[in-house]
Amino acid sequence: MTSDETRGTAHGTAPVPLSVLDLVTVGAGHTATEALRTSVELAKLTESRGFHRYWVAEHHSMPGVASSSPAVILAHLAAHTERIRLGSGGVMLPNHAPLVIAEQFGTLEALAPHRVDLGLGRAPGTDGATAAALRRSDRLHEGADDFPEQLAELTRFLDDDFPDGHPYRRIHAVPGPIQSTSPGGVQSPHRPPIWLLGSSGFSARLAAELGLPFAFAHHFSAQNTIPALDLYREAFRPSEILAEPYALIGVSALATDDEKEARRQVLAASLNMIRLRTGRPGLVPTPEEAEAYEFSPVERDFATSWNSNVVHGTADEVRAGLDDLQKRTGADELMITSHAHSGAVRLRSYELLADAYGLPAA
Repeated sequence: MTSDETRGTAHGTAPVPLSVLDLVTVGAGHTATEALRTSVELAKLTESRGFHRYWVAEHHSMPGVASSSPAVILAHLAAHTERIRLGSGGVMLPNHAPLVIAEQFGTLEALAPHRVDLGLGRAPGTDGATAAALRRSDRLHEGADDFPEQLAELTRFLDDDFPDGHPYRRIHAVPGPIQSTSPGGVQSPHRPPIWLLGSSGFSARLAAELGLPFAFAHHFSAQNTIPALDLYREAFRPSEILAEPYALIGVSALATDDEKEARRQVLAASLNMIRLRTGRPGLVPTPEEAEAYEFSPVERDFATSWNSNVVHGTADEVRAGLDDLQKRTGADELMITSHAHSGAVRLRSYELLADAYGLPAA
């Protein structure tokens, strides 16, 4: 893995590289087609403003999240961008045969050489019934505990290096590693770098043991962020991939032109999360619907707690919150996800943040 694939370049006055996590949010009154068009606009905007990477998250059976097929979306984004790194944040490996993922991301690497990241998670990204529907009948027993074995198999397919005698020795993920030529004229194989994603200590420890970069889901597991990052750094073993630990954190943040509008948008997003957590997933409600909704005391407490982990407000307020979070966690990169009812609000949020950090003009 090259330094460009991890550290990137911190432009403007951002203390670390800034990146994007896209859930392809679908708001009430809008369609998945519109949401996917917004993703193209957002990828082009953030590329032009100097954001480092753009990841798409795998979710299933959630009407308000149109990112069930990251590889398909990433291929589309690759055709509309030129420089920004593209990746999964992440592919939920237990849902898939490792060979399929190796083929998909090998294809993406061939389409966009040296621009593709393969972020992997061990959760299903959905409920149990949907997870069962996603898997072959002979894999229904597999779960998070089988993740290390699935990861090892996937890595072998990506590197095309199963040992002699292995039952998969003559199976090849096509296209396989691409050949890269160094400035000295030496050719070497290259495939998408693997990142491990997590919201607890399990993936932090595994990433450390394997010497892989680590992405932590601060946006929905904030209480575990510092313990997981500490564990990752303390247990890290240098590898051919990385000489030292590299950790990014996913952060929920929304910047608007005035603070009141940010509160309205965040309230709508928290109502959407309440419905999801109580088995009523739907499209992201409008701020007007959220303001008219009668929250129960339990729902109000949840919304307050959830929103406390969303950095929101004016661009300067959000920048201050992100800078403070980066200092507290020591994160090497901030990956920002913005939840709002409309695509226009999300686009404006990233534009405001780019301005606040003095990133290059579009």
